[in-house]
Order: sequence, then structure tokens, then C-alpha cells
Amino acid sequence: MAPPPPPPVDHIDSWIFDLDNTLYPPSAKLFDLIDARMGAFIMRLLGCDAAEARRVQKLYFHDHGTTMAGLMRHHGVDPEDFLTDVHAIALDRIGPDARLRAGLARLPGRRLVFTNADADYAARVLDARGIADLFDGICDIRVTGYAPKPDTAAYTAMIGHLGVDPATSLFVEDMTRNLTPAKALGMTTVWLDNGSESGHRDHRPEHVDFHVTDIADWLDSLPQSWGFS
Repeated sequence: MAPPPPPPVDHIDSWIFDLDNTLYPPSAKLFDLIDARMGAFIMRLLGCDAAEARRVQKLYFHDHGTTMAGLMRHHGVDPEDFLTDVHAIALDRIGPDARLRAGLARLPGRRLVFTNADADYAARVLDARGIADLFDGICDIRVTGYAPKPDTAAYTAMIGHLGVDPATSLFVEDMTRNLTPAKALGMTTVWLDNGSESGHRDHRPEHVDFHVTDIADWLDSLPQSWGFS
């Protein structure tokens, strides 16, 4: 039996995108650099070796939504110290993507970012991708009071900060578990299933309206009959 067709999107006026491994591909391995800095941070904090740091890092990531949330809860880490340290990376692994830019530019309404990273880093990534001027707002981990996706408090903060109506909003994510709260709020959801680490974790097909593997392909596929030009 064929799956049902995806819902129309002609009512969408707020296009919300995750940042890491969504607005650039996982193949860039940019997050590998952040991972390495997280590991070094944990080694210094706990006085442990690399293997133990890796175990702690991934345990907290899976259990708390972000490594930082786990470090804050269990070790009293200052989130600003962590954010400044782990995002101090070069962005020369990513660059402008003309096709992505064209697809984003065609979207009617506002284009927004909802990220577990900080806004300074997010702005650097958008600039490196050549799309910073297309976006109208960023909701980062500071705005959410350091509550990460998929914590429902993060989504409540995002809605208020960005001024969006869930009923007319669409959310694109590479981690399917982060779509569940968005769907519960009434958003249209897009799972970018592109090979991100733990992207399939807690997958709930009923919470995914569009299941895609390439963001530019998906943007190009939006039918003209839905009001795109």
C-alpha cells in the first residue's frame, strides 16, 4: 500500500530550519571538529582519557539532547564557557551552495533557524554558506534558557521568540526525534534523513510529514501549484 501523499504547504508562512547537518551536509564533517573540542573539554573537566570522555559525551548527548545539557546537570558546567570553547572552529569545510540558496530564496514568508548551538556560531555558518541574508531570525540555545531540542520548553521559547504560529510553520530537522514536539504543536515536519549521527533515533513515522534525503532536492520538488515561483 502506497504511503499517503505529503500535506500541502501553501499555508506555510514560517520556514524553520535546524542548523548543523541540515543547512550544510554531514559529509562536510564540520561537526567532527566540534566533537573533538567537546572531547578535549570533557578530558580537562573530568581529568579522564579520550575513551572515557567520548563515552560521557555520547551518553549525555543521547540522554539529555545535547552534551552540554548533561554537563550542566551533572557537573555544573558554565554553558557559556562550553559554547565558546567547542564552537571555536574554522568553517573552511563549508562554502556557498547556489542551488540551496535558490531553493531557500523561492520560499514565501520568513526563513528562520532553530538550533541547539549559539547564535554567534549559527550566524557564522549561515554566512559561510552564503545564505545569511535570506534568514529573518535565529532561536538559539541561549533564548531557550539552555533547554535543548527535543525539550518541549525549547519549542515554547522558540515560538515566542520568533513569533511563529505552529499551524502555519514548517520545521526541517536531520534528527527525527526533534520533530516529535514540533508535530505535537501542529507544525508541518520535514525529516532530512541524510546520515547524521543518531538521525534515526526515536523515529516516529507518524510525526514526519516529509521524509527527504537532500534538502536542495526537496526544495526543488515543491510543486508550482503550491504557489512557488
